[in-house]
Amino acid sequence: MASTPAPRPKGWRLFKLALQTRKSATMLGFGFSSGLPYALLIGTLNAWLGEVKIDLATIGVLSWIGLSYSFKFLWSPLVDRLALPGLEGLGRRKSWIVLCQVALVLAFAGLAATDPVRSIGTFALFAFLGALASATQDVAIDAWRIDVADEEASVELLSSIYQFGYRIASIVGGALALVLAGRMSWPMVYVLMAALIGLVVLVTLRAPDTPRPEQGALHATLGAPGELAPATRGAALAVVGASWAWAIGTILTFMARMLSPLGPGEKHPSVAVFTRETGPFIVLATVAVPLLVAALANLARRRQVGVLTQEDSAHGPLRSAMNHLYVALVAPLAELVARLGWGVLVVIGMILTYPLCYNIWGSFAFPFYLEFLHYSKDEVAFASKLFGIVMTIAGIGLGGFLFVRIGRMPTILVGALLPILGNFVYADLADGAPLIDAFGHGVGLHALFGLFGFDDRMIRLLVAISFENVSTGIAGAAFVAYMSGIVSRSYTAVQYALLSSLTFLIGSLGRGIAGEAFDLYGYATVFRWTAAAGLVAVLFVALEWVRVARQGKPAAPEGA
Repeated sequence: MASTPAPRPKGWRLFKLALQTRKSATMLGFGFSSGLPYALLIGTLNAWLGEVKIDLATIGVLSWIGLSYSFKFLWSPLVDRLALPGLEGLGRRKSWIVLCQVALVLAFAGLAATDPVRSIGTFALFAFLGALASATQDVAIDAWRIDVADEEASVELLSSIYQFGYRIASIVGGALALVLAGRMSWPMVYVLMAALIGLVVLVTLRAPDTPRPEQGALHATLGAPGELAPATRGAALAVVGASWAWAIGTILTFMARMLSPLGPGEKHPSVAVFTRETGPFIVLATVAVPLLVAALANLARRRQVGVLTQEDSAHGPLRSAMNHLYVALVAPLAELVARLGWGVLVVIGMILTYPLCYNIWGSFAFPFYLEFLHYSKDEVAFASKLFGIVMTIAGIGLGGFLFVRIGRMPTILVGALLPILGNFVYADLADGAPLIDAFGHGVGLHALFGLFGFDDRMIRLLVAISFENVSTGIAGAAFVAYMSGIVSRSYTAVQYALLSSLTFLIGSLGRGIAGEAFDLYGYATVFRWTAAAGLVAVLFVALEWVRVARQGKPAAPEGA
């Protein structure tokens, strides 16, 4: 009889396990180093900008630095293959991690030394460099976790420890940073956070590492007869690479124009106009073009056009780099298109729109709480980062329970509907919370929270955050489970990375127009608009449900 697997450790037991071995203790530090920059750059930074009265349109454009985390799979082959001159002696993964951590310290120091009111362009540059270093560090840390895992420190244990460290960093970079900002200047807060990253560098220097292996397996696979010839792969890669390069260059160019100093009589370009006129082409370049190239690559293989007729064993540095980029950018979509056929359009549409409702306005949460609703930094730190994290964990747990009780697609549908209602809750909060008050008094929430000393004003915030975080916790759990089930085990890491990057694309582009809309129309109106945008995700979930039902069962990924 098969033995029951041991329950995964949590809480203090997990922390105790993390300190027992060198690998697990290092993983705790790496999780902290990964979570702290994300919290400081994607959330807390906007509280600073809101406090110094940077307009919401500018904050929305600056939030596009978060695309670094979405696009990190583009340069992940470089991180995997390139030996850093002068640093390679530290280790194949440690060299990149140390480089990124030093860059993060410098980026935070640069932010601390720059006045965002006087030099928003320079401030944005330091924030972008920090996000780029943080995203690259994540690539190297993910690879390190897989490389060093063994029987004593399994991947599952290291992953749990990583999440534990990441959550600690979220509290430090969110709640603690806000509390500190209420007692000292924002630049001093970021200097202290830079010092924390500096301490983690010492942990990194003592971390174990693995030798750089041979890459023969990849070249042997792509060099087998019947596979696309190098010239054909190169052409496909050139088209996809050019499309991605154009999209990223266009976004960066607009950010630079938006954040550059103005001359006499000049005005910044409209984010709404850019998103409306250029946004669709960015989506076409990053989604439609790669899908079309992937479909054509499959067609060429089926018809034996532009394929190898005999084994190709030749490879050098350029061929090696091209093979890695092909496997990162083209091969995952080619496999998905081959397996799903036209259904891939529904899947990609669902992936693009599912997180839209709660992704668009997330960057404006701190300005909304602090500057519009006038809560104190201590109140927001407790409600959003401490109480909110508990509610998110509860939502994730509830999402897992619903998966077991009502099934896969019903849970995904619930996860699409609840954030829409969450946006209406926040619209009511922006309007003075008449419905939240009526609901809270009606079901006894005000009386319950009142037992802990909270007044009506604080209870409104806690109720809104409770609903929002439980909703997004359920949606996040459902969506991660869905994407984990749709990817092929032959391309698990790269396919998941590629698909997960698309989840942030439209939401990130939408933040720019949302910021301008908040300035023009107010929070309540825009919250209702984003709720309406969530209906698009509901439509795609319904279409995916029909697609899966017609198959009679969920699509089984290759190798499952």
